[in-house]
Amino acid sequence: MQIDKSLELPYPGLTLRNIRSSDAEIWYAYLKNPDVIRHTSWNLSSVDDLLPQLSSFEGDLPNSSIRLAIVTQADDQLIGTVGFHTVSDLNRSAELAYDMAPEYWGKGIMRLAATALCEWGFHEAGYNRIQATVLESNSNSCKVLERMGFQREGYLRAFRMVRGKPGNFWIYALIHPELVAK
Repeated sequence: MQIDKSLELPYPGLTLRNIRSSDAEIWYAYLKNPDVIRHTSWNLSSVDDLLPQLSSFEGDLPNSSIRLAIVTQADDQLIGTVGFHTVSDLNRSAELAYDMAPEYWGKGIMRLAATALCEWGFHEAGYNRIQATVLESNSNSCKVLERMGFQREGYLRAFRMVRGKPGNFWIYALIHPELVAK
């Protein structure tokens, strides 16, 4: 699914926009880095493995996945992505996913980008629940989610295959602020 406009990112020199097929090469360039995929379920052999996903982000069905590119304003260069998959219009929920080139880690960028997308999800898409699953070894991603206000809800054993082996994941959730206030 495409978002109608760029989302504001309160980080100097960066913005969010819909991901494009022209982003595939640079996206793959950092996703093939062992440090990037170590704590994810990505299993890519080539840039071609990203192409079906990129085309799925162009769909306009209510349950279509959404992926935004985090880009530099100066040259529109992709440095990371943030999006929703497992979108359920019926349940008004989605699962948050993100990745970033290692040279941008630890700067608070992902927290800001994911927060902007979650706010859009609650206020524009009408989600009641946004969840995230995190490979148990990915303590940095757990910290990002916790700083955003996500609550750890449980432990999912053998939840998702991780490069041929069953991986254990933590599940986090963020509930629409109006529902929490009740």
